[in-house]
Amino acid sequence: MADEAKKKTIVLGVAGGIACYKAAELVRLLVQAGFAVRVIMTKAATEFVTPLTFQTLAGFPVATDLFSLTQESEIGHINLADQADLLVVAPATANVIGKIAGGIADDLLTTVVLATTASVLLVPAMNVHMYQNPILQENIKKLRGLGYHSMEPAEGYLACGYEGRGRLPEPEEIVEQIHDLLEKKDLSGEKILITAGPNREPIDPIRYLSNRSSGKMGYALAQVGVRRGAEVTLVSGPTALKPPARARLVSVTTAAEMRAAILEEFPRATAVIMAAAVADFTPEQYAQRKIKRGSKAIQISLKPNPDILRELGAKKNHQLLIGFAAETNDLVANASRKLREKNLDLIVANDVTQEGSGFDVDTNAVTILDRCGGVHPLRLMSKQDLAGRIYDFFPSLKGNGPSQTT
Repeated sequence: MADEAKKKTIVLGVAGGIACYKAAELVRLLVQAGFAVRVIMTKAATEFVTPLTFQTLAGFPVATDLFSLTQESEIGHINLADQADLLVVAPATANVIGKIAGGIADDLLTTVVLATTASVLLVPAMNVHMYQNPILQENIKKLRGLGYHSMEPAEGYLACGYEGRGRLPEPEEIVEQIHDLLEKKDLSGEKILITAGPNREPIDPIRYLSNRSSGKMGYALAQVGVRRGAEVTLVSGPTALKPPARARLVSVTTAAEMRAAILEEFPRATAVIMAAAVADFTPEQYAQRKIKRGSKAIQISLKPNPDILRELGAKKNHQLLIGFAAETNDLVANASRKLREKNLDLIVANDVTQEGSGFDVDTNAVTILDRCGGVHPLRLMSKQDLAGRIYDFFPSLKGNGPSQTT
């Protein structure tokens, strides 16, 4: 969750269409992502979903009436327009799009759209033939030419019984577009290679050795990196996570496969972030057939895998190299030694015994050590927020300015 003082405000306009029900989930996801959400509903929208639904999810009163003295005194349409870091209309009906394109402000939503100086994102949802209508397409084209942003509707079965393009995109996709529009593009030009997840080292055709890594930290780094303008290649071990949009995914299983993929991509990278929990050991022998249960104990001999991070530290030229250290004791001492011995620019160390920190959770509390001797303890935060903090070190590591660590 973002700090209250740093929360960005999304003003969400909900127009009257059957896709209104999806807008409720959109509000929930935006609040979960740390945004403050203020909702405006058209009169037609209130016929589909009650304002109380959105008020409960957003935690703020819902604005519906331009001519309500109560709403104007408590909320105010100009106040709403000024609060917005981004104004999103979802669903955006053909009627609302047409009115905005024509400069008409005859209700609260269209008045706020015309009054805001924030960027506006339109998310159309309507019957397929309405969406294909050349008048609607001209309106969208005109608005894009004026600097408005617009998402393409999804294809599929529509509530009206038709099938085609016109569905509201999934709320997760809208949230990602919102992040993309609001995020600074300070990583433009960077080619970032990120590793994520565990490895699986096979014992026999059925069994393998692995670890508790979920891949969430690496995937968060990839997602935030893309949002901030970087070209991201994600080398991932087996996870249950959906790959971030616009990141190039390279799937691997074993540590040897991960090493081969990294070494192939390494020369093109400007920065490498090794967030994967690479397997330190692999069985010396692989049984071609399943090892059968017996009454006697079996022994499995393990041999060390190559130390990929140390290898990259020896090879690096222009690249930034960032490692992770999952520790259970002597956090700073162990991480500092790893930083020096493996020639890293930055290391992110966390005590995996702390609650809410480490494997299989959405949060992390870490201490970041830099190559200049700086030690930066960070409070518990979401892994996406932590990804942003890591990228905030890039200017100082590249000698282009101070890092932001508070």
